Formats: sequence, C-alpha cells, structure tokens
Amino acid sequence: MTTTATTAAHLRTIALHWADLRDALDQPALVDGFGQGLRSYLARLDALDAEQAEYERHQAAYLRSLERDPAQPGHRPVPLRLHILDTMRTVEAALVHCADEIAHRVQRPPITVPAARKATYHTAREARIAADDRARLERLAATDAADPRRWKWTGRRTAPHAALWLLARIEEAPGPCRPLTADEQRRIATVAAGAAERVERALDIAAQRRTLEERHDCGGRIDVHGGEGRAPLAHCTGCGRIWTENGVVAA
Repeated sequence: MTTTATTAAHLRTIALHWADLRDALDQPALVDGFGQGLRSYLARLDALDAEQAEYERHQAAYLRSLERDPAQPGHRPVPLRLHILDTMRTVEAALVHCADEIAHRVQRPPITVPAARKATYHTAREARIAADDRARLERLAATDAADPRRWKWTGRRTAPHAALWLLARIEEAPGPCRPLTADEQRRIATVAAGAAERVERALDIAAQRRTLEERHDCGGRIDVHGGEGRAPLAHCTGCGRIWTENGVVAA
C-alpha cells in the first residue's frame, strides 16, 4: 500500500469510527485489555474501585458544563469512560490543528469584491451593465466563501470533518486549494497515523503484540498478545509457559 493510500485509510478509520467512540463513552467502564503488559493489566483489575471516584467527579463536571444542578430531576448522564474521552479530545485537537496548518498553506483566500466607488456613466445601459457586473461578483464571492470544500476557522471544527477535509487534500479532490507538497503530505500522514492508532486502541479493534522488558525466570522473553476484543495473553518464548488474566493455563 502506498503512503497516500495508507494515509487515506487512516483518515477514513477516524471518520468512520468517530460515532463508535461517542457510543463507547456511555458504555460501562471496561479494563484496557492490553496497556503496558499483562502485569499492568492485572493491576488495573484491582484499581476499578479507585477509578470509580474519578468517573463520578467527571460526571459532576459534565453536568456543570451543561449548567445543570446535579440535584435537578430528569435524565442524568452515566459516568463517562475517561480513556475514551481523552482519546477523542486528543485526536480532535491534533486533526483540527493539522487542518488549520494545511489550510493556511494551501487554501486560496475567498474572492473579494472591490469597494464600490463613484463612477460617471454616459448612458443608462452602461450603468445597468456595471451594476449587473458588481452583482455577479458579489454572488461569486458569497458562493466562494460558503464553499463546503473550504476549511473554516470557525463553526464545524470536529475530528471527522477535519479527517474528511484532509482526506480530500490527500486525494487531490477539487476545491479551493493547491496540490500538497511532499512535506505537507508527510505532515498529514504523521498526524493521521497517530490519530488512527489511538482510535483503534481505544475501541480495541486492532491486534497488538508487545514484548515485556522483564524476562521470565527461565530467561525467556515474554510476549503479550491482545486487541481485537480479545483478553490479553502472555507467552514465554523460552519455556513456553502461557498466562491469561486467570492465571497459568499451560506450562
């Protein structure tokens, strides 16, 4: 897969799975099945009670952001999953900032209409032609400014919108922009790869494998496998021992 195709795939991943992240916000808190290794995973199983207090504090802040009294009757949001919320904030900030940077470089400024000035016309026809020309320019300028293909620094500044706008630039779609340079393509590729990796990790939709720094008693390396909805599993490459969160399953 080419670099352009890979970047496009990353941007599509973000846009397509953003609704999944929103849905995951309100789901019951789950333990991250991969993280820094099996030992960290097992430690997190014991830390859920402590984290519940953080969820409750965040819920209170969420209610305050809506200018609601927590004692007010009616629907109240359930505790949010903080790692999902952190992922959404981080990814959105990175993508919007990248779109701002790229648009500043490649996007053509909107068409402007020269200021009206006093003119003398010899006939009514000349005056009408001049008025029609100015009206046409004003319509053209308004249409250009409102072009939905144009990135704006106000209004809809969301992660999926930024991802799709950057995707259009990568794929050289029509719009009020010049083609990207190689440096600009690399900049988008870097941001898109990091953002897509965060989204996939938060939703646990990508297979992962890591080798722990600490060796097993036999001296072998310990590989930890997880992701794609599976519970983590550790395997010693020396003696062949296998662990899950429930303990040793093979030796």
